[in-house]
Amino acid sequence: MKLSRSAWLKLLLVGTLAVTVAAVPEPVELSDVYANSSKAVVKSVSEIQHKLLAAMNSRESTVRFVYQGQTKSLKAQLKEALDQAMESDPYIQYTIASYSYDYRGTSSTADVTVRLSYRETAEQTAYVNRKVKEILKVLLKPGMNDHEKVKVINDWVILNLKYDTSLQKYTAYDGLSSGSTVCQGYSLLTYKLLKEAGIPNKIVEGTAYAEGNPGGQLHAWNLVLLDGKWYHLDTTWNDPVPNRDGEISYTYYLLTDAQMEKDHIWIKTYPKANTLYRNTLSTLVSEDSGKTKVYLKLIKDLEYHLYEKKGIVRTYGDLQGKVKSASKAGKSELLFRFDGKETDLLVVLQDLQRKSGVGSIRYYHSLLDETDDLKVHISW
Repeated sequence: MKLSRSAWLKLLLVGTLAVTVAAVPEPVELSDVYANSSKAVVKSVSEIQHKLLAAMNSRESTVRFVYQGQTKSLKAQLKEALDQAMESDPYIQYTIASYSYDYRGTSSTADVTVRLSYRETAEQTAYVNRKVKEILKVLLKPGMNDHEKVKVINDWVILNLKYDTSLQKYTAYDGLSSGSTVCQGYSLLTYKLLKEAGIPNKIVEGTAYAEGNPGGQLHAWNLVLLDGKWYHLDTTWNDPVPNRDGEISYTYYLLTDAQMEKDHIWIKTYPKANTLYRNTLSTLVSEDSGKTKVYLKLIKDLEYHLYEKKGIVRTYGDLQGKVKSASKAGKSELLFRFDGKETDLLVVLQDLQRKSGVGSIRYYHSLLDETDDLKVHISW
């Protein structure tokens, strides 16, 4: 069910990556460039990219090399190589805190120095890798398909992380070692868990608009590839704030672009997500008989059963039967779809209280996406 969001904003504080660039100074003697013969020689953006990515993976803070080629375009080539190196590994990209570079030389060769700083050390990343393997060893059961894997990973992240309201923790390591992090840490850990489980995914950066914050804030979440279709997954916004132990929301679970755009926007180009996941599950129920129970449970957990017309509540009689069945099963709460306005709902609930003797009734509601009906939760 959809949970109201608190005033705490889930921020992506890495949005301002620090970058420093020093332009080429006056040319120096060619011999100066080769004074240190231990420096590697590179001749293309691709070679620079590979060298930088290797340094990033080992968390080197300084990278030095000699560039051979037309240095008039070296600044653009260095920027391109750095961008390509980071984009080739999203985990690296969002772990780097800042970078800078400078170079000196002639029109055909230059001595280059790149400096990097990180939010996570090599040892901390190694810890994340070990923990991810340990977590998945427990979570993933033989015979699970990717749909089941995404669900258990989403649930584990939400149940084991708390949003860092101090806004000081940004990494997957922070999340695993302390139990709390901001959205960047949520998306990084989700990325690692999904990737290790064999599920392709990306990290999306954009702006999210929480209730009461029309200006929005920088935010990060994941794009997940399932059976050739892309879906948005925001584990941060699926986790209630303030934290409620054992409670999970699926409001931002495997959404389309259109569903996500209601309160999230992004500028960079990402794969299109245009398949409704509830339609995907409905198709799988009929096509994959070996997993029918799994898909039916997913439909219930994700509240997609509310889209079935036969379950819509319109009158006291409709609701009374559902409450009776729930009570017989030992439950004292119910989620249902209501066809009408809140004033109509109140009349039905008053009838229920007066005629069925259920006592005090608590309720809250929201608009059921893509309908004019209400999604209503009651307890008694």
